[in-house]
Amino acid sequence: MSPALPADCVPPTPVQELDVRSADGIRLHVEVHGQPAAPTVVLAHGWTCSTAFWAPVIRRLADRYRVVAYDQRGHGRSEVPPSRVRYSTRALADDLAAVLAGTVPAGERAVLAGHSMGGMTIMAAAGRPEVAARTAAAVLVSTGPSDLIAELRVLPDTVRARRLRRFLNRRLLLSRLPLGPVGPVSRACLKYATMGPGSPADRVEATARIVHACPTAVRAAWAGVLDGVDVRAGLAGLAVPTAVVVGTDDRLTPPVHAHRMVAALPDPQGLLLLPGVGHMAPLERPAEVAAEIDRMAAHAAAAGPATRPTVPSVRPATPQRSVTA
Repeated sequence: MSPALPADCVPPTPVQELDVRSADGIRLHVEVHGQPAAPTVVLAHGWTCSTAFWAPVIRRLADRYRVVAYDQRGHGRSEVPPSRVRYSTRALADDLAAVLAGTVPAGERAVLAGHSMGGMTIMAAAGRPEVAARTAAAVLVSTGPSDLIAELRVLPDTVRARRLRRFLNRRLLLSRLPLGPVGPVSRACLKYATMGPGSPADRVEATARIVHACPTAVRAAWAGVLDGVDVRAGLAGLAVPTAVVVGTDDRLTPPVHAHRMVAALPDPQGLLLLPGVGHMAPLERPAEVAAEIDRMAAHAAAAGPATRPTVPSVRPATPQRSVTA
C-alpha cells in the first residue's frame, strides 16, 4: 500500500493559471499563488519534476508573497517540444524570460529560486537584459553550472576508476528505460539516488509520484542537455544578490558545485548547507528553503526601491550557514 502524501505536499489551488508562449512558440503552463499585491517570487523546478514539486515551499510563502511557478517545457502541463533541437539551455533561458515578461510587471523585480535544472535555467538566463530587469535576487538550490557527470555520486565508492565512473554515470543519466509504476523497488532506488537517508516514506512517495509522471522521452531529451551543460558564463554574470543551498548528502549535484558557485558569483549571499539532505531539498526541507527565499527577498527590498516595498520579517534558518562576503 502506498504511503499517503504529507499534507504540505498536496499541490495548492492556484489563484490564477495562464499559458505563456516562449520564443519558439512552445506553450508553458504557469500558476500564480498567494497574495496579488505582495512581492513576487518565481520558482523554476528541475529535471523530471513539475510545479507540484514546489508545493511545500509555496504553502510556506503564499501568505505573504505572490508566488509564480511554471512547468519547464515537456514537464507537467507544459507543451512537449516536437523535436530534440527544442531542448537546450538557450530554450530554458527563453522560457524563463517569457514567464517573467508574462507575470512580472514592467518596473518590478522578483526573487528567482531554481532547483537543479531550474537553477541552471537562472544561470543560463542571467546575462539577458530583459531577465536582469525583472530580477531582484536569486536562490540556487541543489544545482551546478557544469561537470555534472564528473561529480555524480550515485555509484558506490568502490567504483574508483575515473573513466569507468564517467562511463557508468553517463549511462545512468541517459537511460531511456521507462520508470514504470511507483513501487517498493522504484521508491528505494529513487530515495538512494535523490534523497537523504533519513527521508520519511511519505516524502519519498511524493517525490516518486512527481518523477514517475515525467514522460520517458522528455526525461531522456533533457538528460542529453544535462550531459554537457555548461552555464558558468551565466553564473559569472548573475549580478544580483544570490544565495546557494545544498544538502550535504546530495548525490546528483554534491556540495562541490555549491562551493564553486559561491566562489564564482559576483554578489554571493551565503551557502546554506542542509545536513543529511539529498538532492530534493525543497521537498525534504521546505521550511529552510522557504526561509532562504524570505531572507533574499528582505535583502533585495533593503537594497533599493526596485522591488515592492512591503516584505515580511525573515525567519532564521536552523542549519549551519557558511557566508561569503
